[in-house]
Amino acid sequence: MSTTTAQTSAAVTEPESPAKPPRRTRRRGETGFAGSLASHGMLTVASLIALFPVLWLVFLSLGPDKDDYLHPERIWSKMTFDNYAFVLQHTNFFDWLKSSLIVSLGTTVIGVLIAATTGYAVSRMRFPGYRKFMWVLLVTQMFPIAVLIVPMYQILSDLGLIDTYLGLIIVYCSTAVPYCAWLLKGYFDTIPFEIDEAGRVDGLTPFGTFARLILPLAKPGLAVAAFYSFITAFGEVAFATTFLLDDEKYTLAVGLQSFVSEHDAQRNLMAATAVLIAIPVSLFFYLVQKNLVTGLTAGGTKG
Repeated sequence: MSTTTAQTSAAVTEPESPAKPPRRTRRRGETGFAGSLASHGMLTVASLIALFPVLWLVFLSLGPDKDDYLHPERIWSKMTFDNYAFVLQHTNFFDWLKSSLIVSLGTTVIGVLIAATTGYAVSRMRFPGYRKFMWVLLVTQMFPIAVLIVPMYQILSDLGLIDTYLGLIIVYCSTAVPYCAWLLKGYFDTIPFEIDEAGRVDGLTPFGTFARLILPLAKPGLAVAAFYSFITAFGEVAFATTFLLDDEKYTLAVGLQSFVSEHDAQRNLMAATAVLIAIPVSLFFYLVQKNLVTGLTAGGTKG
């Protein structure tokens, strides 16, 4: 056998070396392992920081003594729900809750209705002074409560609305409507004007176009405005303390102050009440959170 034949047979029988797989290219926006680990670590730390005050409040509410917050390590051995039982059975908690819901829901419904019509009018109609009108709404947000509380008290007193739910709702609407009008005006600007023209072609009135075509597309903006109005009325203290005189009409934020006196502070009951106060807000957020995302107007002009 010749040397050439041996080399040829050896080349045929020798297995070929496996080819190297192609190097995987990183897509745009895709991070590596180190970047993903760092981002998840930062998000975890941020979540713990955000949840810690809430968990700490719940933990303190389980301590039976008013001074347990000074020695929180002692709470572990004597946790109890007696604070919640006392608040629910021996205070006006349910009266405070009723007042808070009446005022908050009233402010939400009336405030969002006024803000939506105002924002739509400024977004779609070009009446004289419409730009100055929006700036006037913005200027009203620049006055502190200490400046507004005295003239508002005088106005409500002249109208006979002191110690009434309606008076407090009007006061809260004066705070919530300007911001919500600006918010909804910007959202209505993103809705194509062709939708209004299509409504007019179909014979709808301007109000019919607004109610039947625009409002369904503006659910995310309306949800944000409703949530802001509800939170503004639900947690406000200064106006409610001044304009409500009957302790049965106190809102939850005002009733919470009854646990603090000049010489005593029942912080365990305050913590339990604060946890109970957070429940209605959480439920309201759960109801509107699915509409808090934007993008419902995408494709609004497609056939």
